[in-house]
Amino acid sequence: MSVPSSTAPSGLREALREGFRLIGTFIRNGPVSYALAAGGAALFAAAIVAAAFVIGDVTDSLILPVLDEGVSSEGLLWPAIAAVVGVATWKAAGITLRRTAAGWLQFRAQTDARIGLIDRLLRTELRWYHRQSVGDLLSVTETDAREATFILAPLPYATGATLLLIGTVVMIFVLDPIIALVTLGSLGSIIAVDIRGSWSSFEAFQDVQRLRGNVSQVGHESFDGALTVKALGREAVETRRFEAASEELRDRIIDVNRVFSTYRVIVEAMLSAVAVLVLIVGAFRTRAGAVTPGDLVTVAYLLTLLFIPIRIVGFVVWDMSHALAGWRRVQRIHESAELVAYGGLDHRGDPTGAEVAGEAVAFTYGGDEVILDGVELIIPPGQVVAVVGPTGAGKTTLVTLLARLWDPTSGQITLDGRDLRDFARSALPGEVAFVAQDAFLFDDSVAGNIRFGTDASQTDVDQAAALAGATSFIDELPDGYGTQLGERGTSLSGGQRQRVALARALVRRPRLLIMDDATSAVDPSVETQILKGLRDAELPSTVVIVAYRRSSIMLADEVIFLDEGRIVGHGTHAELMATTPGYAQILEAYEVDAVRRAEENSQP
Repeated sequence: MSVPSSTAPSGLREALREGFRLIGTFIRNGPVSYALAAGGAALFAAAIVAAAFVIGDVTDSLILPVLDEGVSSEGLLWPAIAAVVGVATWKAAGITLRRTAAGWLQFRAQTDARIGLIDRLLRTELRWYHRQSVGDLLSVTETDAREATFILAPLPYATGATLLLIGTVVMIFVLDPIIALVTLGSLGSIIAVDIRGSWSSFEAFQDVQRLRGNVSQVGHESFDGALTVKALGREAVETRRFEAASEELRDRIIDVNRVFSTYRVIVEAMLSAVAVLVLIVGAFRTRAGAVTPGDLVTVAYLLTLLFIPIRIVGFVVWDMSHALAGWRRVQRIHESAELVAYGGLDHRGDPTGAEVAGEAVAFTYGGDEVILDGVELIIPPGQVVAVVGPTGAGKTTLVTLLARLWDPTSGQITLDGRDLRDFARSALPGEVAFVAQDAFLFDDSVAGNIRFGTDASQTDVDQAAALAGATSFIDELPDGYGTQLGERGTSLSGGQRQRVALARALVRRPRLLIMDDATSAVDPSVETQILKGLRDAELPSTVVIVAYRRSSIMLADEVIFLDEGRIVGHGTHAELMATTPGYAQILEAYEVDAVRRAEENSQP
């Protein structure tokens, strides 16, 4: 989306139109709240007009007769007090209604914007995520969504102020057209100055929102990579990197505030000048007999009360430019995110393993390098299949395609003859569970992490944990299944996190269980026990594992051997050992590497 120029009039007009469209969108999404808030603002504006009339009437009927003519205040004082108190109560009711409804409108819109962003992001292809900064996405979800809706707080007040301005000008026209023209021209010039000032800082504020994303990105990387930073002794470097990003943001915010402060000083000076100008013109008109002293007091009182609403109108104009800068970043996510397309198929929930097939499957991550090319496979129901191959052969890519975490560039993958792309949203995970090597755990209890999104009973959780080989260490935790794991489960070892993640998949009793080297951090003997348990358990699952250890591979019914993005061998372990030289070589290489790492770990 193009950025409007802060100097060209056409750019200003376009930005104003876009800003008003944004306001219109928020109002359409919360019409009742806005109507109540605007109604409260209208009550407040009407109360101010009524107060001006009351003050003028009290001046002419009570104050001047008592002071100039010595008329007794008896019988006049209490009606005047009652009128003033009544108007004050009226004004207070309008303020309460406006603020309550406006607060609800603002925070409801802010919540809706964030929910819409999260929903959009969670429906986005992983391919898109790989091109984004997590820190910047967090900044858009938090800071930009807040800035985009901040305008809704003063908007109803500005609506009331606009009504008050119109009513005031009309009333002053009734009292005296000359004073009204002076007032109208003066207030119009103030609003024009505010509009020009707000859009002169628009591009700078867009930079502020971008730089906030940069600061969030650097902070997120520093926190997420704390282990690496500390291990390499780069704390000072990371601090300087964060300092540079923060100082750049600080300088840009100062630039915006400098422009804002300059224009606010100009506006405040103009407000004082307007008051003096109107009083001078009013004095001449009073001397000429065109208006009464009470009329002049009414005009002066209205101007005094109008100063705050005029400031609010100015704040809305400034907030609109800031809101638009934030909203453009929010819209960038909505417009650029590449959504996963879904069909209408629901999961079957059959108590049997699923048949998996791939036909002419090819895949690339978007560059020229082809990761998978012409993959053909059939995995019978209930089989345990090991995927084996050298580094970079496409093993992880293949299993992520089987779980539809990515879509093939061409070809199709089916589950019981159903194309994975035909499943409805969240339907495929009802039949397929994917366990990655890098196990992610939530800041929740052990049981909460295993249940995650299901209504599994404690018995189901116990059985899944036992099958994943996790019961022994869970029982030793301070609160067992109720132990809080902390963010990312950092209180557990890598092997323990993998076993909890495996239990999380097993508790769903998937028809297709996919494990991408999901037990690599577990001792070989424990891994063998887990895989034997999976093979012998009465699970309704076809199991696909990316494996490196011979002991694990030999437990599989079949082996798929990948090399350079193609399946070059498919059969039993014994068959591949006899017919596929590359397969035997890769197993030997795995074992040599395992021995080397074991020796390195055993050295003091």
